[in-house]
Amino acid sequence: MTGITARGIVRRFPLEDGGERVAVGGVDLEVAPGEFVAILGPSGCGKTTLLRILSGLDGADDGTVHLESPGGRPPVISHMFQEPRLLPWLRVRENLGFVLDDAARRDAARQDAWLERVGLHGVAREYPTRLSAGMQQRVAVARALIVEPDVLFMDEPFSALDELTAMGMRRQLLDLWRESRCTVVMVTHNPMEAVLLADRVVIMTSSPGRVRTEVRLAADFPRPRDPDDPRLWRTSRDAVKSLRL
Repeated sequence: MTGITARGIVRRFPLEDGGERVAVGGVDLEVAPGEFVAILGPSGCGKTTLLRILSGLDGADDGTVHLESPGGRPPVISHMFQEPRLLPWLRVRENLGFVLDDAARRDAARQDAWLERVGLHGVAREYPTRLSAGMQQRVAVARALIVEPDVLFMDEPFSALDELTAMGMRRQLLDLWRESRCTVVMVTHNPMEAVLLADRVVIMTSSPGRVRTEVRLAADFPRPRDPDDPRLWRTSRDAVKSLRL
């Protein structure tokens, strides 16, 4: 498993008048190997920018990010986004194979097995455009996990889905995560989603984004968690209140 250590992360963006906007204003963050961390904060606070820096999709202007895997090997990193980002000219099975090496890409049984695991039996030869939004996002889950990642970065992966579909996707994600125990960092606007899924919720300030506080959940809320648990609901409400401070 892989841990993440970030120190003093700063990201600035230039403005047309010659000034600059500080999106992330000095973030220190540690994520333990196998931990599920949710990053919560108001719109525009730099959550996605921070996630992109942690995952290596973007660089920081100041600060360092270190991903440490056993034996010092390069970690396997996977991503999920708000949109499934499937390649529309490839069939569903081919979309899964696209992220694999040549040998694994020829293993159709492996790809079909992952489609089965996300409840998509029989769609391997379909094109993504013939699937519903929820089905496309399930393909995205399978594609993210088929590579057996050490770290999974997720940017509001269920925000575009209706709540009923999103609830099912969250349960499915947790089931698959419990098998892999990969390290997960997820950005969300949804406080209830954060406390339902994460071991720890990192709450950020308004722009420039900094860490305001953290909510640790693993000890008080062992899994499986009940979304109707009033204690969990109160914890999500407390998280909302902290966003307004």
